[in-house]
Amino acid sequence: MSGSPGAAGGDHLARTKEAELFTRLSRGNLVTTWRWYLGVGVAGAVLLWGAVIFLYMALKGMGVTGYNKPVFWGLYEASLVFWIGLSHSGTLISAILRLTHATWRAPVLRGAEAMTAFTLMVGGLIPILHLGRNWRVYYALPYPSSRELWPNMRSPLMWDAMAITTYLLGSLTFLYVGMVPDLALLRDKSSGWRRRFYSALSLGFRGTHAQWRRYHVASTLFAILIIPIAVSVHSIVSWDFAMAKTPGWHSTIFAPYFVVGAIFSGIAGVVIVMAILRKAFRLQDVLTPLHFDNLGKLLCTMTLLWGYFYFTEFLTVWYNRNPEEWEVFASYGGHYLPLFLTMVICNFVIPFPMLCLRRVRRSVSLILVPACSIVIGMYAERLLIVIPSLARRNDPFIWANYFPTWVEFSVMAGAAAMFVLLYMLFAKFFPIMAISDIKERLFHTTDRAIGGATVEAIAQVEGEGEARG
Repeated sequence: MSGSPGAAGGDHLARTKEAELFTRLSRGNLVTTWRWYLGVGVAGAVLLWGAVIFLYMALKGMGVTGYNKPVFWGLYEASLVFWIGLSHSGTLISAILRLTHATWRAPVLRGAEAMTAFTLMVGGLIPILHLGRNWRVYYALPYPSSRELWPNMRSPLMWDAMAITTYLLGSLTFLYVGMVPDLALLRDKSSGWRRRFYSALSLGFRGTHAQWRRYHVASTLFAILIIPIAVSVHSIVSWDFAMAKTPGWHSTIFAPYFVVGAIFSGIAGVVIVMAILRKAFRLQDVLTPLHFDNLGKLLCTMTLLWGYFYFTEFLTVWYNRNPEEWEVFASYGGHYLPLFLTMVICNFVIPFPMLCLRRVRRSVSLILVPACSIVIGMYAERLLIVIPSLARRNDPFIWANYFPTWVEFSVMAGAAAMFVLLYMLFAKFFPIMAISDIKERLFHTTDRAIGGATVEAIAQVEGEGEARG
């Protein structure tokens, strides 16, 4: 009975539970702490330093970097592959979890999708760093020109520009569509300029049945479309190398190998970001050990898959013994031995045995060890892909070794700081958790007959409220 005291009490309890959940999940949007100002200040200072050094490099020329004949691709290009790989963390994983209706996905979605957008922004700027005349980057853009000067579509830089731009626009749209219901919630709970800000972004969303139906259709449609885009982007990045005849690059396995590596590093990045968000916003009751356990299982699977791809590539070169390609792999045991050992140890030796243990996967502090190890190992792998193949080309008399200078390290530190700064600003002004999805899955309500009255029962979904651990 709708008018019974039990029903009224159940409705009040449901509203109380929802209000408590909203308060916990939106704390970062409505309350600003000194830690946030400190983090923004440090990230902004490092970004400013990187920007100043970039201007110094633009004025002095690429001679201030470690680039020299025959190695004209180095830290910047390896960082491009690394950042674009990290971008596969969010949108691709989020889309797959949405389409498979994984019940544990809700707390992971928003943070992972935001990570995709900002890593793409950072990665998209790196090709500009590589240009000798950065101020003429507009020549690479297909804008209407009366001089009929068009970009060289055979250039890998053009492939990267089109692929990254398409993926970035798709990821931002995917992220925004998923935020609309939460922006409407923030609109209703805010006042002043915040209310006007969230009102404009929520597009008049009121939570009607028709609006929810359109929202779910749009989310599913974007999830379907974004998967082939994500796979194609890192395939195109791999073709920057595979389409060349340089020993060590010219391989048909590069596209799937790059995609696997991207997902591998991306999941590790998601684990790290989720652990930081859990601690910073006190989300222990939302991001539970169950979520890290499931992410750990995905990470363990990708560890084996990455190891299989790398072993297959190495076995083919070893058995064929092509002198040019073998010389590249032989350098892994010489000048590039530290990088090679870092890659193998950090990508397989450390993470695989640890991720096989359930106790490690369900401990937030312990699972950070293999996750951080994988991020380090994948960066070392990107360096190994780019540098040795150029340092050991067909002509032995031009062989040389490459080492980045302080200029390159400073610029890349600024790029990393840019990602941190963008993420912190996003977490401040936008809901970092998918509040509406979490609310839908965390609390279920139903009518129950008790005695002669009908009351509303509220149940917490099993597994979502597990012990913090």
